[in-house]
Amino acid sequence: MTSARPVPVPDDASKPYWDAAAEHVLTAARCSRCAAFSLPPDVVCARCGATDPAWVFEALSGGGTVRSWTVARQSFLPGFEDDLPFVLVDIELDDQPDLRLIGRLMDGPDAALQVGDRVHVTFEDLAPGVSVPAFVLS
Repeated sequence: MTSARPVPVPDDASKPYWDAAAEHVLTAARCSRCAAFSLPPDVVCARCGATDPAWVFEALSGGGTVRSWTVARQSFLPGFEDDLPFVLVDIELDDQPDLRLIGRLMDGPDAALQVGDRVHVTFEDLAPGVSVPAFVLS
């Protein structure tokens, strides 16, 4: 018997992100000082250096471009055994240059995938009220 996949455990800083994901909405934290997005938000804005960025979570378009990927053929964490093999993609999101997110490619390990391919967000429902962003080829 395989174990269940791990689920995110939100903290105060990430709760708005995970609440939106549960509703199948991709968000990112926007710095209230310089308007740059950050995934995940940090205590300091990476763009302007503000130590009080007053992050506000906003919905993103969900579109992006494949920068790279890897095919996982072995599970190093419990709960992923039944999903092997699977593809993890590194996506540059359309909403801001260098705004990147890594997620599972739902098209599977046999998808014809190339750097520069277009994707859009979808969501994997892991448990009631718990969803994680993933991607499908556009």
